[in-house]
Amino acid sequence: MREIKIDPDSAVPVYRQLVDALRARIESGEIEPGRRMPSETDLEQATGLARGTIRKSVETLRAEGLIITVKGKGSFVAEHQDDATD
Repeated sequence: MREIKIDPDSAVPVYRQLVDALRARIESGEIEPGRRMPSETDLEQATGLARGTIRKSVETLRAEGLIITVKGKGSFVAEHQDDATD
């Protein structure tokens, strides 16, 4: 996983910076629908953020409907049915 830049001196809370970075990767297709999201450990290593901060970011993405979490398996990018425009 490539590094995610977090600016601790920004007025934007660090959890929100992580949400924005992950959302951008989802929306760009870098992390495709149905694919597993990086683990909390991977995100800790990529950002240097505390696990609680990472969990808050993941919860925010889940609340926004961008990811789903499967107990015992991890978090995955949600499949978006409305993307099909046939």
